[in-house]
Amino acid sequence: MAIKERKEREKQDMRNLIIESATQLFLKHGYDKTSIRNMADDIEYSPATIYLYFKDKDEIFYVIHENGFALLDTELRKNDAIKNPFERLGAIGRTYMKFAFDNPDYYDLMFIMRAPLSQIKSEAEWKAGECAFGYVTQTIGECLEQKLIKPADVLLISISVWSFVHGLVSLYLRGRMCIVPMPDDVIEAMLDSAVTNYLIGLKA
Repeated sequence: MAIKERKEREKQDMRNLIIESATQLFLKHGYDKTSIRNMADDIEYSPATIYLYFKDKDEIFYVIHENGFALLDTELRKNDAIKNPFERLGAIGRTYMKFAFDNPDYYDLMFIMRAPLSQIKSEAEWKAGECAFGYVTQTIGECLEQKLIKPADVLLISISVWSFVHGLVSLYLRGRMCIVPMPDDVIEAMLDSAVTNYLIGLKA
């Protein structure tokens, strides 16, 4: 292996090590308690070493957030086998909620907290977010083409559907569903039904 290739591989290995450490610390302690300092302590390098590979904490968490979207996209694409786009849309909504319930820290980073918003804005395009939202938009477009839902602007419907499901998930994850005196599994079942009923309201 050429020296240049070996150095590139070593550089990538170190980046991967930092991301792996940051991810585990984040999932264990949360965003606020994950710092460059404790990442460095975890991998037994100095903080200065980490700054050779990432400019700041936001850049590291941007990679973690991208990895979260990759996990979400993998789950969403499992619904490709559902031929009826309206049924697929319902499955996408349920998959989205399950991902949030199973991965609350990832969901918080991906859709709620401001970090790593500064890094997202500095990118030419937000490929991860566009990929997930694009899948929803594509499915709704198919519903419109087959006249399965009421005619409307595809982007408007997509934003409305996403906002509805995201709102339910966010209220639940942030503890605002405490006003409903029911066990968590019952509340989650109610949220699932709410999404189903919302989508039925879109039917032609």
